Amino acid sequence: MPGQGVHRAARRRRPAAGVVDGAGVLVGDSPAPLRARLGPRPGPSARHVVRTLWRSIEPLLQDMADDPDRFDNVTSLGVDEHIWHHVDERRRGPKALTGMVDFSPDQAGRTRARLLDLVPGRSGKAYADWLAARGDGFRRRVAVATLDPFHGYKNAIDDQLADAVSVLDAFHVVKLGSQVVDEVRRRVQQSIHGHRGRRDDPLYKIRNVLRCAEERLTERQQARLAAAMDADTAHLEVFVAWQCAQQLRRVYHQPDPAAGRRLAENIVTTFASCPIPEVARLGRTLKKWRREFLAYFDTAGASNGGTEAVNGLIELHRRVARGFRNRENYRLRMLLIGGGLVSPHLK
Repeated sequence: MPGQGVHRAARRRRPAAGVVDGAGVLVGDSPAPLRARLGPRPGPSARHVVRTLWRSIEPLLQDMADDPDRFDNVTSLGVDEHIWHHVDERRRGPKALTGMVDFSPDQAGRTRARLLDLVPGRSGKAYADWLAARGDGFRRRVAVATLDPFHGYKNAIDDQLADAVSVLDAFHVVKLGSQVVDEVRRRVQQSIHGHRGRRDDPLYKIRNVLRCAEERLTERQQARLAAAMDADTAHLEVFVAWQCAQQLRRVYHQPDPAAGRRLAENIVTTFASCPIPEVARLGRTLKKWRREFLAYFDTAGASNGGTEAVNGLIELHRRVARGFRNRENYRLRMLLIGGGLVSPHLK
């Protein structure tokens, strides 16, 4: 109708009455300035406030980080690495940081993991240098040292923590078994079909079932697994590898430590002679780590779980902050978040 265009034009010219921006200025005729004022970008004044606050807090955090008393009473020590940036290392230094975590039990026997420090690099030297800097008293107090299957950290523990029992993390041991199953499945898939797994390939359809614990499989999943194994005799290799991974997992689910240790010793003895090359390689790996693998049963199940939990906190806050550019600022903030700093007023 002719009158509708006039009304639309009038509505477009009408100001958004009563809307006030953050500075107390009435918004004009167009909604565009309102959108600009409500945008997510902080203004220059907000950036100055954040910078001023950090400059005020940073010296306090640095004093707490330099306090040697925060390393007292550490009897259980974990180590792990994480990536703190994803840009060119020439601009920001090493991407990986080695993190040390205290997971010593308190007087009530509860474990409260706290981040002790972050140092650049993922190497045995980075860890060994940090341990050496802590002094003889600190190193003598550490009774349990957990780690992932990385020889650099193992060498540092052997050199600097001679009195500590080093323990291979249970999660990473089970993960090694799961990786073997995936590798065997892919190799058999390629040898039969000459290509990677596709939707209708039997082994590809059960790839997630093969990652499940045997006792948790539903009847439907058991039927799918059986059908896939019956589809080709070559699939028997995959089934044997899966059974080996399940046996490795059951090590940590025995009724008592003695039973778990017996099963673990049997695995170390037998896996290396398996005709499946991936399983044999896993057996050789476990033989190399035999002492650390079996130490789990002598330390009441010590693991790197607390270390991984602290790593999760670090990753969460790094994502919330959209990354960091200054490694020392990053270290101080993560020490604060990870419980590694104690105010002198709370001592």
